[in-house]
Amino acid sequence: MVRIDRVVTRGGDAGETSLGDGARVGKETARIEAIGAVDEANAALGVLRCLVAGDPATDAALSRLQNDLFDVGADLAVPGDAGKRLRVTDAPVVRLEAEIAAMASGLAPLASFVLPGGTPAAAQAHVARTLLRRAERRIAALRADGVNPAVLRLLNRASDHLFVLSRLLNERAAGDVLWVPGANR
Repeated sequence: MVRIDRVVTRGGDAGETSLGDGARVGKETARIEAIGAVDEANAALGVLRCLVAGDPATDAALSRLQNDLFDVGADLAVPGDAGKRLRVTDAPVVRLEAEIAAMASGLAPLASFVLPGGTPAAAQAHVARTLLRRAERRIAALRADGVNPAVLRLLNRASDHLFVLSRLLNERAAGDVLWVPGANR
């Protein structure tokens, strides 16, 4: 279990931070960029949870996803094969696929691409989705350094989950905001 006795350590004052295996690396490294991108997406999910506070089932799903993203950060923080360290598995991917299927079952097929917007909660789901896609790109750039492939599958499915959730949130209100190709020519 994690124990945090001090927040101010001064250990990062010179632009370095520690990985989970104790190695010191620059804060500008690709691995730290990837971990930071996951953290940004998780923060956006926190805002989304505030916007869906009256919907316990959606809040619970987002809470599970936030915990999954912390697991991703822990996985990324220990490069290579670290024995008993926390590693992401495909169990959350399977769970997300089931949740996506359940949410999508009542939605009409799309006739166009969806624009981010609609309700504040749906718009925030799109913000979180795009941040997850950025995190996915940052992590994909680390593949040569031995990234757990389940991490990429999880982020891919999580962004799909948020896309379908945004549609569901808009469906409960005024519906999808659709792209109209060439509308402003």
